Amino acid sequence: MQKLLKSAVAIGVSAALFNTTTVWAQSGPGDTEAENVEKITVTGSRIQRIEAESAAPVQVFTAEDIEVSGMTSVEMILQRMSASAGFAGSQSNAYWTGNGYGTAQVNLRGLGINRTLVLLNGRRVVNGGTGANSSVDLNMIPVEMIQRIEVLKDGASAIYGADAVAGVVNIITRKSYDGFTIEGRLGSTDDGEGQDRKVNMIFGASSDKGRIMATLGYRSSDEVNMADQAGCALSEITPGQLDCIGSSSTIGGRATILTGPNAGDRINFSQDADGDGDFYEPYSSEKHNSASFPYLNSVNPITNWNFSVFGDYQLSSDTTAFTEVLYNNRTSDQLATPGTIRGIEFDASHPTNPTGETIRLEGRRLLEGGTRSFFQDVNTFRTVVGLSGVVGAGWNWEVAYNYGRNTAIDGMTNIVNMQRLSAGLDPSTCGSNGTPCIDLLGYGDLSQDALDYIMFRTTDNGGNEQRSLTANISGDLFEMPSGWVPVAFGVEHRKEKGWRNPDSSIVAGIMNTNQADPIEGSYTVDEVYAETSLPLLADLPLVQSLNLDLAYRYSDYDTFGSDGNYKASVHWRVSDALKVRATQSTAFRIPNIPELFGGVAEGNLTTTDPCDGWDQTGANPTVAANCQADGVPAGYQQFGATVLTTVGGNPDLKPEDADTFTAGFVWDIGSADNLQLTVDYYDIDIENAIQRIPGSTKLSVCYNSENLSHPFCSPEHFTRDSLTGDIDFLSAQPTNAATENVSGIDTALFYNTELLGWKSDFSWNVSYLNEYTFAPFVGADEIEYAGFITGGRGSYTHWRSNASGTFMKQDWRIHYSVQYIGAADDINAAPEDIGARAPSVFYHNVQGTYFINSDLSVTGGVNNLFDKEPPYIQSWTDANTDTMTYDLLGRQLYLKVRYSF
Repeated sequence: MQKLLKSAVAIGVSAALFNTTTVWAQSGPGDTEAENVEKITVTGSRIQRIEAESAAPVQVFTAEDIEVSGMTSVEMILQRMSASAGFAGSQSNAYWTGNGYGTAQVNLRGLGINRTLVLLNGRRVVNGGTGANSSVDLNMIPVEMIQRIEVLKDGASAIYGADAVAGVVNIITRKSYDGFTIEGRLGSTDDGEGQDRKVNMIFGASSDKGRIMATLGYRSSDEVNMADQAGCALSEITPGQLDCIGSSSTIGGRATILTGPNAGDRINFSQDADGDGDFYEPYSSEKHNSASFPYLNSVNPITNWNFSVFGDYQLSSDTTAFTEVLYNNRTSDQLATPGTIRGIEFDASHPTNPTGETIRLEGRRLLEGGTRSFFQDVNTFRTVVGLSGVVGAGWNWEVAYNYGRNTAIDGMTNIVNMQRLSAGLDPSTCGSNGTPCIDLLGYGDLSQDALDYIMFRTTDNGGNEQRSLTANISGDLFEMPSGWVPVAFGVEHRKEKGWRNPDSSIVAGIMNTNQADPIEGSYTVDEVYAETSLPLLADLPLVQSLNLDLAYRYSDYDTFGSDGNYKASVHWRVSDALKVRATQSTAFRIPNIPELFGGVAEGNLTTTDPCDGWDQTGANPTVAANCQADGVPAGYQQFGATVLTTVGGNPDLKPEDADTFTAGFVWDIGSADNLQLTVDYYDIDIENAIQRIPGSTKLSVCYNSENLSHPFCSPEHFTRDSLTGDIDFLSAQPTNAATENVSGIDTALFYNTELLGWKSDFSWNVSYLNEYTFAPFVGADEIEYAGFITGGRGSYTHWRSNASGTFMKQDWRIHYSVQYIGAADDINAAPEDIGARAPSVFYHNVQGTYFINSDLSVTGGVNNLFDKEPPYIQSWTDANTDTMTYDLLGRQLYLKVRYSF
């Protein structure tokens, strides 16, 4: 409290020195009214109040903001915010969400998708994906039903419970609509790729007693092949030069000789389908590696069908019944390279082994079997029913039941049954009982009969379920000399459940894919909260009003016991033009179902090995000495960009706790009408943080420590093959890290004016990430993410910004916006490497609308107007860049027609 009050006083006194003569305005764009006396509930509080009085830093996207932006999905809106950072799934990040390929999320402050709470009309939303998921899939929420999105950039566990560590996204829907609107949209890149089609309808009616509104929508977007966008995979093989590289999973088969005088030598088998099937030669990455990008997509296809109904009916003068129904179906798929067979030993006498020595097949890409495909069919249903009303002297109450269920079927095509492959490779079993003899060594030697025998389609199923019962009441308790004291009380009972059932062949470990166990788990929580706002002072010099907001929430979990969290906020209105605000709060997050109950699995993840070329001139001497001491042979090269990595859950996880502090001011600048400036500082400290540490980071930290002294160097984190030096085990399971700290400043400027007869609205949001440090265990050196691209966690550039202007005159509306992503260093690259630093990037977007009449309008727009290409990143995730940060589509054009009656 001392920290909170001192900061509030310091900011307020310094800001009060400015000229503060203009009237008060809301801390958000698009509202030029002098005062809004209607009391509402704003995100970050349960108390009904005048919106401008909120002490919380809230960024608002209105329906008009969304309309003029040209963005077609909620994740596009949120992921482009300057306050967003790090990783969140989208159509270009489809491989990066566990048990949820194709899902999309928001990541405030880069603290992780698990620490941003997503609400719909102030209530929780069931997790989405393909089973046992940990975040809301934003694909399920159509933008057409949105009235506004409020983004609270502050911890709020005292108000909403667990998960509101980095902030809260509250998506508020339209409550009523009279009439019918239909809208169609068609877009694509300027060369016709990645077509995006969208049709939506809104219809509704109202009377003195009730209202009903419904939406029906369809959206479908096509894939964009990675090779068309990025050409080939690039790497700095020759210093100072980028060359195309391929995967070390070769189409002929790369192998290591294990016996005889040539033990340790790498060889590759014939890659000519019409050549000698017994031919082999020394392996050469330049000659034999296979291209991957033609078999991947930079943007993956997705189709959404959605339907929603919102209604209320007045039962009496003081009681209203209401309901919300939302349904969404998502089908999506992701292209993947042909499967790779590895780790099979052929003894010298095997009939298909022409070497005369025992060999181990390290990588054979089954190009003959075709590409793999990951597919999802996801259904999400959510309904809310409840009663609300007024009792006594203005006390507002509400009771609601919230039920959400998400179910999915997903799977993979062209997956090898390893049990059948083993039978086909065994000379004693093949050739009888329908088992063909399989020749795996050499491209073209694999017959169609063999492919038909070993290639399969897998099918998984899973889901998530949420049930909650809430009761809230709020009103004015008593009057103090400076005003009334409002209070809010509430209780909640909630149960979360998640499950996932992989294909039985995957559980049995007989398929050539990541082995996974079934996941099933649930938890129940009972909570009670109280909130109040104390008017301490009013109508004094430099103190128009001074309020202290207090909130406390007690949570009792059946899995982890109880926890309590508080929030204390000061908001000080210095004058009509200046408000100062500060908040100190605590937050927490329990391990979610996949983190806690998820079975151990394996996956090939993009990983940079620090020992790649450790003996070359100019190599880091510490890294070189450690690689040599670790037994990595001279001349070692990392073959391929991925390493088989152990992932999954950890039953020993404990809850994480956070302390959050924010302080700032809102100032209506006296020198100009309708000009508003907001500045907010934030500092979030997380203890026992649940974190997956990328394999690249573990390896980099280990080999840069003196004498391999870092705990990441222990065998529980990774091991190497004693003969080849290749990494054969790497762990990225979640653990309770010691600390995670993030701090920075958010600034926003809003200006409404008239230019040459055009009504003009300007907004500019800037976020500066000052610090993001992470210590994986007690006593460890902190890893700094601020200013870096992390090769698996996304970008944590210091600066991000969004600026826009909207201009209206008669029948025209023009909108122009600029998104800025600051420069950042690759955390896994040496300073002299190409791609060690990503330059700053500007994306320009423009949209124009012509209103033919009051019912009909036509809109056209261009996103990424100047066709800005994503920068090359040395430890790229895909497409030679950081797919979690940069636009992969290039210039996109769209046309939209809307008709209402």
